[in-house]
Amino acid sequence: MSNHEDHGTDHFGNPHDDRHDRGLEFDVATLLGRRGMLGILGALGAGAALAACGTGSDTAATSTTSSPASSSSSASSTTSTSSGAGTPAAEVPDETGGPYPGDGSNGPNVLDDSGIVRSDITTSYGTSTTKAEGIPLTINLTVTDAGNGYSAMEGAAVYLWHCNRDGQYSLYSPGVEDENYLRGVQATSASGTASWTSIYPAAYDGRWPHIHFEVYSSVADATSSGQIVKTSQIALPEAACKEVYATTGYEASVANLARTSLTQDMVFGNDGGIHQLATVTGNVTDGYVANLTIGV
Repeated sequence: MSNHEDHGTDHFGNPHDDRHDRGLEFDVATLLGRRGMLGILGALGAGAALAACGTGSDTAATSTTSSPASSSSSASSTTSTSSGAGTPAAEVPDETGGPYPGDGSNGPNVLDDSGIVRSDITTSYGTSTTKAEGIPLTINLTVTDAGNGYSAMEGAAVYLWHCNRDGQYSLYSPGVEDENYLRGVQATSASGTASWTSIYPAAYDGRWPHIHFEVYSSVADATSSGQIVKTSQIALPEAACKEVYATTGYEASVANLARTSLTQDMVFGNDGGIHQLATVTGNVTDGYVANLTIGV
C-alpha cells in the first residue's frame, strides 16, 4: 500500500490527503464513489443533496436561478475585467487537481519558481519565452469565506492552471514538457478577486472544458509548499466554447466537446457544475472574460 503524503489540515481542521495527486484512473474511481453517495443523499430530498454537493464537489459560481445550460456565454462585445458580483449559494466543492498540477504533488513544482507569481500566464518564463496561442481569455476568480458570511478574502492566493488550445498541459504533455505557460499565482484584492490574462483552453477527449485552481491563505503559503485551503475547477459555458472552437487552431475541440456535456463530465456531472460554472462574456475578435465567485 502506498504512503499518503501529509498535506496538513484544511480550514475546517480536517486532514488533507493525497487523493488529488494520483491521476485519471484514481480520479474516476473517487468521483464514482462520490456520485454513489450523492445518490443516497438524493433519497433525503433535493435540499439535503444540494447541501452535500456544496461541501464536496465541483461547484462555485455566483448565485443564479438559471440552469447551467442557460448560463452560457454572452455573445456580446463587452470585455469588462470586473469580477462577477453576488454571493455563492454554497462552498465550492473540492475537486481533483488532476494528473498535471505542477505543484510538486505529482512531478514538477513551479510554485517555488520566482516567475510563478504573475497575472499574464500566456508565455513561459525562465529559459523559454514560448507563447501559448489562442483566443484571449481574462479570468477573474473572486474568493469568499464561506465560514464568515461569504465575505471577501483579501490577501489570499490562487494558483491557476489549464491546458493549451491543443489540450496539452505545460510541464507534462509531449512536446511542451519544457514549457511552463498557462500557470500562475495571484493574490486576491480587497474585493477577493484574483485575475489572469490567458487564452481559452481546449476541450480534450473525455472532459468538459475547465480550469484548475488551488486556493492558499497567502502568496507566501502558495510559494513555499504551504497548506492548500481548497482545490477545485472552473467549468466554461457551452455557448462560448462553441464560438471559440469554431476558430482556427481549435478544430479538435469541436468533436471533443460534442462527445460530452456538463452532466456527463466525470467532475461536473453530479450537479452540472452549478457552483463552478463561470459567466463568460465577449467574442472571438476581442476576447472573452470569465467571472466566477466561490466560497471556500
